[in-house]
Amino acid sequence: MSTSEPTRKSSSTSALALATIAFTVCFYAWSLLGPLGPKLQKQLGLSDFELLVTVAVPVLLGSLMRVPLGILTDREGGRRVFTALMAFTPIPLIGLALFNHSWAAVLGFGFLLGFAGASFAVGVPFVNGWYPPERQGFALGVYGMGMGGTVLGALTAPKIADSTSLSVPFWIAAGLVAVMAAVFWTLARDAPRRAPAATGSMLAPLAVFRGPDARRAWALTLFYFMAFGGFVAMFLFLPKMLTGVHHLSKPDAGYRAAGFAALAVIGRPLGGWLSDRIGAARVLQVSFAGTLVLALVLAGTYRHMVPLTIACLAMALCLGLGTGAVFKLVAQWYPGKVGVVGGVVGAAGGLGGFFPPVVMGIVKSSTGGYGLGFILMGVVAAMAFLVVVASGRGGGGAHAATAERQEQLVAS
Repeated sequence: MSTSEPTRKSSSTSALALATIAFTVCFYAWSLLGPLGPKLQKQLGLSDFELLVTVAVPVLLGSLMRVPLGILTDREGGRRVFTALMAFTPIPLIGLALFNHSWAAVLGFGFLLGFAGASFAVGVPFVNGWYPPERQGFALGVYGMGMGGTVLGALTAPKIADSTSLSVPFWIAAGLVAVMAAVFWTLARDAPRRAPAATGSMLAPLAVFRGPDARRAWALTLFYFMAFGGFVAMFLFLPKMLTGVHHLSKPDAGYRAAGFAALAVIGRPLGGWLSDRIGAARVLQVSFAGTLVLALVLAGTYRHMVPLTIACLAMALCLGLGTGAVFKLVAQWYPGKVGVVGGVVGAAGGLGGFFPPVVMGIVKSSTGGYGLGFILMGVVAAMAFLVVVASGRGGGGAHAATAERQEQLVAS
């Protein structure tokens, strides 16, 4: 035991590092249409609605594809699925580099680029298998920091395009993903299986969402819809509000949005670490209660820069804590089905980032302000808070303890 323990710890650290870098690179590629959107709009003569469709196509597909890829990872292992995903991703990136003068081509290749956004659901079961239950929260939180690839894209892609051409960021991303695919296939290894690989129909694992414990599975989708969806929505929406309400320049607004995202990224492993120590449910309660209060504060003060800044940064931390805690619960409640449950939960988070900006746009056009939009965000946070409290009272702790004992028995 003394000789195998250091070896496994070294292997788990390597697996976590490889998965986090791969996830970061995939998210960098996946997010490029967002920061390059204004240039595409100008080059192609797109309306605001057409630009929204262009940016939303990879977001939607990346969210929905997390479900089948999560199931596939449970069956085939993360090394194969992650490598195949990264080997495919350069194809739409090269297409975008070559044919970005055609809106139809941008939509088609942007649709295929959505697969890169599904990488999150592949890495979660891959990383989870390498860590014992008492360390899974922190490990998955560290892996989740790969969502910072969106920040890197926002900070670098427009500058690269300005100094070269619109095609160059796509070429760079294609090269990065291709190199990472080769590195991952060469160095990554799947964890020793704790349970037999899934067999039978690909859709069979989804039975967990209509079985006797379905309420907890659907609760997890609400939690991530709020936590990760709230993060993505705020990150995407902040620049528009800062330029429209406070008349900041686009670069200044972009840097402030990147600061918001960076704080949320830092909060993710912190949320996982705290979940390992005090329980994920408590961390989620703090996250959702804080988000509720801050959303109401923003509803009344978003026109004033100082309270807006303080509330947004505090909300970034709250949402980061929440994203780190959710997947600790996934691993606790469904230790043998992290891929499928994590895939559906991840899809909910991605969709949660798509709809709020649309709602905010409707609210702005209907009321002339954003206050009602923040109130609606607070309502969703309140719902998530009440559900996580109810889940705890419904025996979530006992369920988690039983799952942990079962996992330890399988591992032994």
